[in-house]
Amino acid sequence: MKLNRREVAGLAVVALAGPAAGAVPEICGLSAVEMAKRIRAKELSAREVLASHLGQIERVNPKVNAIVTLVAERAQAAALAADEATAKGGRLGPLHGLPIAHKDLQPTQGIRTTFGSRIYKDFVPTEDSLLVERVREAGAILLGKTNTPEFGAGSQTFNAVFGATRNPYGLTQTCGGSSGGAAVSLACRMLPLADGSDMGGSLRNPASFCNVVGFRPSPGRVPSWPAPMSLSPLSVEGPMARSVEDVAFFLSALAGPDARAQMSLSEPGSRFAAPLGRSFKGVRVAWWKDLGGQPVDPRVRAIVDGQRKVFEALGCIVEEAEPDFTGAAETFKTLREWGSALSRAELVKQHRGLFKDTILGEVERGLKLTGIEVGRAEMKRTELYHRMRQFLERYEYFVLPVSQVPPFPVEQPYVMEINGTKLGTYIDWMRSCYFISTVGTPALSVPAGFTPEGLPVGIQIVGRHRDDWGVLQMGHAFEEATGVVKRLPPLLG
Repeated sequence: MKLNRREVAGLAVVALAGPAAGAVPEICGLSAVEMAKRIRAKELSAREVLASHLGQIERVNPKVNAIVTLVAERAQAAALAADEATAKGGRLGPLHGLPIAHKDLQPTQGIRTTFGSRIYKDFVPTEDSLLVERVREAGAILLGKTNTPEFGAGSQTFNAVFGATRNPYGLTQTCGGSSGGAAVSLACRMLPLADGSDMGGSLRNPASFCNVVGFRPSPGRVPSWPAPMSLSPLSVEGPMARSVEDVAFFLSALAGPDARAQMSLSEPGSRFAAPLGRSFKGVRVAWWKDLGGQPVDPRVRAIVDGQRKVFEALGCIVEEAEPDFTGAAETFKTLREWGSALSRAELVKQHRGLFKDTILGEVERGLKLTGIEVGRAEMKRTELYHRMRQFLERYEYFVLPVSQVPPFPVEQPYVMEINGTKLGTYIDWMRSCYFISTVGTPALSVPAGFTPEGLPVGIQIVGRHRDDWGVLQMGHAFEEATGVVKRLPPLLG
């Protein structure tokens, strides 16, 4: 995307011609926590921060196609207003002055929201989603939207409206999805924070593929509205960032109850702004084995298992053990197909030719489900929840891979086999993520290492029911011990 130079005129300090294409401007390299701190201290202005990020977007985004709608003039006006508010003093929101772009599934008032679909390519909402509303009220500066697959379906970010988003660690590879544009924007230092959503791994998988952090919080931790199935715990919204500390900081602005979201938890978000440090001496950690015989790429296994020693060095008691996930795949797919049919069947009737085949197949299978089949899936999900609950009475954490494969070619829609094992559907290579979605526990994707080809691989840390804070604490300790997250994409030099 080419940025009109007139759009950033007057935002001095960082010129568009600034750093070379491979460099990261100093401001863009700051953590979100540090950036917010300096804005509050008047060591940086919101306009300086915005100018730096707009310059980075112009230099890098054409190579990766992560930010698909840009509203620079609107962001300029908001940054000026933010600086005026800083000068006046008084209460400032926790995200005051920080630039952000929302996933293109989030309705944004007055800003195009396509859902990655040709049906909505010119759609402009008249109101914000609850998440967008919270981010705005927290003081962030909205500069655009990030790319997502069609209706967020699939862990590979491409669509017929904007095309594919590329992985900055290897431009021929996918960035994952469905929050792929968000993950790439973070990795390329075009944004300090980004939001995502996750049903089967859409926060965790792109974070793993792009060497950033993605957190699937407990259902209800981040309230969602509008939501046609407001009592379903499968799909959640949550934060992404370049460190666990920044993820927790962002969560502090996103979390908290709202009457429009029936499942929203009553605990305020402010608790997630506290320091993350704690001792893990004697904490019991269950280390994955094979997830009930699921195929896993040997490069992923080697990287994840190579980090076991880090948990042991933190003082944890690590044992090979995993919950019984029998029936999880069928349960997840039944409930996903049912939800797809409920939300998209009418659209399919009207615009069948504008849907990709994977969505059409999912909707058709969902329409064939009986009430008994859906009811049995709900009963099985309850069984799975209690198996996980009982398992985590012995262990405080369960550690496993985020994805079963590393990033694959961007031209490939999805993975069709792993280690010679043929896969049945377009999401079956993501069972390591969607098994966890089925049991509803919080899960964090943290960078763990790189394949011999230089592609990122993440580790997944799963915690007890609603122990989001504990998961973030463990992720922070792991991140501090490894430093993997600090490795920049080759694109940035």
